[in-house]
Order: sequence, then structure tokens, then C-alpha cells
Amino acid sequence: MRNPARFLFAALLLLAGHTYAQDKKMPEDKSKRPSPPATVTTTVGTTTVTIDYSRPSVKGRKVFGGELVPYNAVWRTGANEATTFSVDKAVKIEGQALPAGKYALFTIPSATEWTIIFNKTANQWGAYEYDQKQDALRVKVKAQKTAAPVEQFTITADKSGKVNLMWENTQASFMVK
Repeated sequence: MRNPARFLFAALLLLAGHTYAQDKKMPEDKSKRPSPPATVTTTVGTTTVTIDYSRPSVKGRKVFGGELVPYNAVWRTGANEATTFSVDKAVKIEGQALPAGKYALFTIPSATEWTIIFNKTANQWGAYEYDQKQDALRVKVKAQKTAAPVEQFTITADKSGKVNLMWENTQASFMVK
């Protein structure tokens, strides 16, 4: 071989191109993830509320208070990318002001109470780079038992402004006005 450096450079270019092609294809494959994406949209008064999240399943595991979602620790409130909460107008969450915008929706679950967090850094993976200094709002709500087990993490929102976060045997709800 006359120029090993040239061969090495060409090989690196091929590998980089292959990796780039895989990354570019990722959004198209979100529906095939073990925790598929979901979107909840509702109108509360004249405000549009949109929540984008991923839906992990229980699969026989202990969810809350176990290794999957430990109590008293920040949780991404779903799987994969951080869940996002968007409002096109300023709202009140549990009576506290939240400006219009797009937020990462994090929670800190415990057995009896959850802290609901609206973080200004909307686009992030999980809660790995969560920064409390970027919180726009935190509210506390009661945790409740669900009427029946919920296998796949589910978020619902209705026109009254009630948002429900449900998984395993636990539900936490907050009001948007």
C-alpha cells in the first residue's frame, strides 16, 4: 500500500457517513421503539395544550419506588426524550403562572405527593442533563391509586384543564387554567 494515511482517512469517512445515516433515520423509527411516542392535545378555553411523550410499559416490573422510577428523584415522566409540555398562551398550573412556551415536563414522584416541574430546556434526552436552575415552575400534587392497573404510561388531558399522569397503579393530576 503506497499511502496508508490516505486509506485510513477514506475508511474513517465511510464510517462517519454510515453513522450519520443511522442518526438521520432515528426520528422515522420512533414508532418502533419499545416505548413508542404519543401526543396529547386539548384546548382549555382558548389555549392549546400539547404534550409529547414516550410510553414505557410495566412489563412485570415494580415502577414507582423501585429501580425503574425511584421515589424522590427527578424522572423524565415517560421514556426516551424528555416529555414536552407546550401552551400557546400563558396559563395557570395549580393556580401558579406559567408563560406561553414549550417546556420539558419532569416529575419527582413519592408515595403520596408528586412535584410537577416545567423546565425551560425543552429539548433534552431523559433527565440526564436536567438543571433545576432552568425550572420555570414547580407545583406539588397528590398521588393517588388508579382504579385499575395501567400497563403503558399514559397521559390524558381534557377541556376542563385536568392533566392525568398514569402508570402501574399510580396517578398524579394537575390543573391547567
